[in-house]
Amino acid sequence: MDERAEDGPGEGRMDSATEGFVAHRNLLFTVAYELLGSAADAEDVLQETWLRWMNVDHDAVRDQRAYLVRITTRQALTRLRTLVRRKESYVGPWLPEPLLTAPDVAEDVALADSVSMAMLLVLETLAPTERAVFVLREVFALDYAEIAEAVGKNQAAVRQIAHRARAHVSARRPREVVSADQTREALAAFRRAVETGDLGRLLDVLAPDVVLLTDGGGVVRAALAPIVGAETVGGVLGGIAGTAMEPAQVNGYPALILRVDGEIDTVIAVRIEWGRISGLYAVRNPEKLSYLERETALSRADGD
Repeated sequence: MDERAEDGPGEGRMDSATEGFVAHRNLLFTVAYELLGSAADAEDVLQETWLRWMNVDHDAVRDQRAYLVRITTRQALTRLRTLVRRKESYVGPWLPEPLLTAPDVAEDVALADSVSMAMLLVLETLAPTERAVFVLREVFALDYAEIAEAVGKNQAAVRQIAHRARAHVSARRPREVVSADQTREALAAFRRAVETGDLGRLLDVLAPDVVLLTDGGGVVRAALAPIVGAETVGGVLGGIAGTAMEPAQVNGYPALILRVDGEIDTVIAVRIEWGRISGLYAVRNPEKLSYLERETALSRADGD
């Protein structure tokens, strides 16, 4: 009886802490993913956040959300600095790890844009702290005091970093905000052209200065440099003419998945400007497809 009396309050605090973590898990995952561009690394960061959260005096925490975001951001920044060094020796173009997203994400234009392949590549051009400040301020609308706590800077410094990062991103982000419906329409035309091998139709949907990036990570066959120009890109895509592709919602927007023997071989995301495809992002590195493979398998299982 005495043991129950002693264990009860502790268990109650643990339940409250667990509920707080679960309630904010999606937010924490998105913060980590936008900082790292990797779903697998974001999951690892969440695990580290959970372990640290369990050792916190929860009675002293006034705002669970802010506290958890702070832990997640700091863990993600530590990992991001390691990833920056790893990317310097990466073979060929580096692309973010594709993330399967729910259809309702597309309804939140700001969120969909923030996790798009195009935006994540822009975020890659920021220094780690700049990236964290930009994401926390522009995407999640945290106040400067919360961000200062998360990145270990004073508020004045955070304001300056935010201004600099905002200007940097503004100069490099896609010139036109495109809806999911516009992306879906352009992608459907692209899909029909590739599956039928209609080069003329393919050239109609590609912008003259379209850029194709293929990420094989040195593991599978992929171009080691960007491929530029509609005719050149069209010629390369001719190599997959007649290949069936399945639509999916990836990184907030419609995308295409190519399978070989039932397993994901390539994920193709696009960037649309002025009604044409200006960017093609083909992820082929098996390490970057394993998380998506699991997520699509779970999605199919739920559908059954």
